[in-house]
Amino acid sequence: MVKEPVRILVVGGGYVGMYTALRLQRKLKPELKRGEAEIVVVTPDPYMTYQPFLPEAAAGSISPRHVVVPLRRVLDRCRIVIGEVTSIEHAERTASFTTLATADEGSGAVDIRYDELVLAPGSVSRTLPVPGLAEHGVGFKTVEEAIGLRNHVIEQMDIASSTRDPAIRDAALTFVFVGGGYAGVEALGELEDMARYASRYYHNVKAEDMKWILVEATGRILPEVGAEMGKYTVRELRRRNIDVRLETRLDSCEDRVAVLSDGARFPTRTVVWTAGVKPHPVLAATDLPLDGRGRLDCTAALTVDGVTHAWGAGDAASVPDVTADEPGKECAPNAQHAVRQARTLGDNIAASLREQPLKEYIHKYVGSVASLGLHKGVAHVYGRKLKGYPAWFMHRVYHLSRVPTVNRKSRVLAEWTLSGLFKREIVSLGSLEHPRAEFELAAGGRSPKESS
Repeated sequence: MVKEPVRILVVGGGYVGMYTALRLQRKLKPELKRGEAEIVVVTPDPYMTYQPFLPEAAAGSISPRHVVVPLRRVLDRCRIVIGEVTSIEHAERTASFTTLATADEGSGAVDIRYDELVLAPGSVSRTLPVPGLAEHGVGFKTVEEAIGLRNHVIEQMDIASSTRDPAIRDAALTFVFVGGGYAGVEALGELEDMARYASRYYHNVKAEDMKWILVEATGRILPEVGAEMGKYTVRELRRRNIDVRLETRLDSCEDRVAVLSDGARFPTRTVVWTAGVKPHPVLAATDLPLDGRGRLDCTAALTVDGVTHAWGAGDAASVPDVTADEPGKECAPNAQHAVRQARTLGDNIAASLREQPLKEYIHKYVGSVASLGLHKGVAHVYGRKLKGYPAWFMHRVYHLSRVPTVNRKSRVLAEWTLSGLFKREIVSLGSLEHPRAEFELAAGGRSPKESS
């Protein structure tokens, strides 16, 4: 039993942060009731985003509200703090963070002391110094980016439909995606499928008028599903007139022109950057040991190597894969491992507080599934390879089983059922990004679009 009060600080509210806190509030329920333990979760957003559903949210198959899980509802026995951790001094058991009220208060960063630290801030988009990328590129890692991209694609179709300038029309109907991993391929597949459907409602925009281009620096896409399924995906995308360019890089996107390393130039108003991720910057602002790629150096028991009272998992951690045949292999930084690591992590923290032995994280990778649009997909699960409708169906079943809470499962299933009975929604709500624009114009000001 816990003999004295302890504060467990969880940094991050993503897969690892939320599931670890959820596990802890179950495992430490008696201690929490007696006030012998406290769980504090510091996270920038009051929700956890189920990222595998972002492509379907962008395509309009799922409502954005059902892609996220409200932390305050799920973690009802935890203290939720909406803020950004800026630095950690583990030797002093102290973390500094800012909140939404910090700027108004003028107090600067706030310090919080802890007894146990769970560092799970996740990752951020890995960008390169490509000219014009910061000005014109858009990511695909948050629900805001997914919905913004959906609105943007439909808006470009509206622009192309209303202009008489062939150069503007061509740029509006050209969509460049950089990165051949899950995010890039699934986002491209779902949005192309959605735009193809939407084009039937435009009198002068046809599906064949649009150019969809996938740029990948290596010689294959979707490496997680294996070489055979990766090659099938390339064939499937090209069959849909999607220009897949392997061993090609984006050299520049200045002046709204995508310049590729193979010499091709595409005037475009849409550059989606999904070329990998990197560890969260807060890891570099700690006194904890990191590996060569800037991730926490962890053991198989999910403790930070050589440090007591510090734990890590998910994208932010380098965790050895004890099931691998070759020594030194690490667990892949994906949701499949993150969710399972969080359970082991919660169990081990509770065991540590009760002075019980820790368990190693053991999970053999079962495979991967990917959606390529409505009724299209690829899968490589338990050694079996699927494609087309069966893979797409498996993709939906698997992720429906993994999305947290019965509430979210029911809502997602209901939306899938309704979308199968009725036509797709093709409405762009781009004005949501600037809700005060209309009022500012009425008050004699300038709209955000005009000022930009």
